Amino acid sequence: MDNFAEQLVVKHPTSSDRAKKMIIFVGGCLMTVLLILVSVMMLGSGSFIPVLGLLLAAGTGYGTYFFMQETYVEYEYTFTNGELDIDKIIAKKKRISLLSVDVRKFTAFGKNTEAGEETADMTVIIGSDNIASHEYYADFDHDEYGSSRLIFAPDERMLENIKKTLPASLRSGR
Repeated sequence: MDNFAEQLVVKHPTSSDRAKKMIIFVGGCLMTVLLILVSVMMLGSGSFIPVLGLLLAAGTGYGTYFFMQETYVEYEYTFTNGELDIDKIIAKKKRISLLSVDVRKFTAFGKNTEAGEETADMTVIIGSDNIASHEYYADFDHDEYGSSRLIFAPDERMLENIKKTLPASLRSGR
């Protein structure tokens, strides 16, 4: 029988994310308005500058919208027969595969608050919603990333499937 679980996790914005979003919004709006004002002031000049300015203003407005959308991030966890795949979904349009790992290769697993110190050579992969109270960690060796730590926020169904597949040394006492 196949073990399968899927979960979608919405990343809650940090204060840094909110600041970036505000800078993009304010900067984009100011540039768009400035380009429109320059175009309007140059209307009587008889040159192509007003048309170019309006086209640039439209492009800046669209760019602002585009970059604002890029700040919306979700993570999708897919567990299939011991294999955990994590994808990052940006603006509900673009999907980036972050990680694919066999849970049987985990060397440590538990609540993120119980995690040991990260080593200097460790690659940290974050696929969490930024709510520390229910974050978990998993340490493992990965072919591509080397010594790695995954920080993620699995729900009960995902945790149940992961715990069934953990190596015996990690399963005892969980």
